[in-house]
Amino acid sequence: MEIKVLLFATLKDIAGQSKLALELKGETATVADVRQVLATRYPELSANLDAAIAAVNEEYAFAEDAVKAGDTIAFFPPVSGGSGEQEVYPEICRLAPEPINHDELVAAVTVPETGAVCVFSGMVRGKTHKEAAMIETEALHYEAYEPMAVAKMRQVAAEIRERWPLVQGIAIVQRVGKLEVGQNTIVIACSSGHRDQGCFEAARYGIDRLKEIVPVWKQEISPDGTSWVEGHYMPTRDDRQ
Repeated sequence: MEIKVLLFATLKDIAGQSKLALELKGETATVADVRQVLATRYPELSANLDAAIAAVNEEYAFAEDAVKAGDTIAFFPPVSGGSGEQEVYPEICRLAPEPINHDELVAAVTVPETGAVCVFSGMVRGKTHKEAAMIETEALHYEAYEPMAVAKMRQVAAEIRERWPLVQGIAIVQRVGKLEVGQNTIVIACSSGHRDQGCFEAARYGIDRLKEIVPVWKQEISPDGTSWVEGHYMPTRDDRQ
């Protein structure tokens, strides 16, 4: 059977390609089988595959999960809502190749009952103190597994609503592409009727949770070269929608 494999960040760089077709023996296989076949055919990927997260058809997958003909399986490093009549408050979850307009987002998550909006805005930092040294960054390049990233942003929004039911509008917008020092990288905006109804906590949870389960990575461009910045959080079955 044939499946489609997507590779991101470091794996993509090592393989020299972001997607490939993989032929597997038999009519059924597991995620573990796919890892083994990939490592055998592309031994240079072996170490990174061992540490990579897997997703089958845009949902986190684990070693024993089944893979069928025609499935899409993605491998990537740890990463640094609803619709229709049930939607009462505005919700924005998207990837943005263009600069983020903060005022427009605040207006978009504001309803007549809103009395407070909390906004978290991430920026490209040019200098970082690390282990008694100064690390310089010239730019960052953000890459995402796009359909899964948006789906997981919606999951984060749903988790916010479950924890803080008085939160009204929610916006989660992540930049992609090359960003210069000082440019905005992400905005999390949460509105509520009053400041004590969860908007502060929800915005903080939103950025922390995004860095756990939304498949977005950054490549740091410095005077010494480029390198992918990978996280450490490994998803569990509880991170599935």
